[in-house]
Amino acid sequence: MKSGENQKVGPITDFLVKDHGRLESLLQQAMAHADHVDQETYDQFRAGLLRHIGMEEKILLPAAKRLRGGEPLLIASRLRLDHGALATLLIPTPTAVVIATIRSILEDHNTIEEGPGGLYETCDELACSEAGQLLAKLQAAPEVAVLPHSDTPTVMNTLHRVLERAGYTFREDAI
Repeated sequence: MKSGENQKVGPITDFLVKDHGRLESLLQQAMAHADHVDQETYDQFRAGLLRHIGMEEKILLPAAKRLRGGEPLLIASRLRLDHGALATLLIPTPTAVVIATIRSILEDHNTIEEGPGGLYETCDELACSEAGQLLAKLQAAPEVAVLPHSDTPTVMNTLHRVLERAGYTFREDAI
């Protein structure tokens, strides 16, 4: 989020936007050399993105639903589809196409979360006096166990289906 885009920056927004920045920096570092992926840095990105998704899925979205009297946010289903697509993209070995697809999804996804009236601002507003407690839960979210990459035909078929369901495409000839 650029300075001035969102004047109502609460603690939840601040924490999660900074985490988006950290993740983007790791992805850029992992791709610093055009001819290869820095696997160690990519692994940090991968674990970090999975933890971030977990914070939103297990803490933030349920809290928003609870604070709305059991009514989920309208954007919750869209975010869940994106989260599923992103998590599935982290299974295969990173390639230029995988990375390009991740970046494409994150560009739109992060705007939905960070923008004015987005997920984070809405959660800051809903939480009011509970914002500090919610932030503490987000900060205490555990690291996520990351399995080795898998490029099996089953994984790749699942990836194509998950992306399609979320409204994205994964074309091997895209890059």
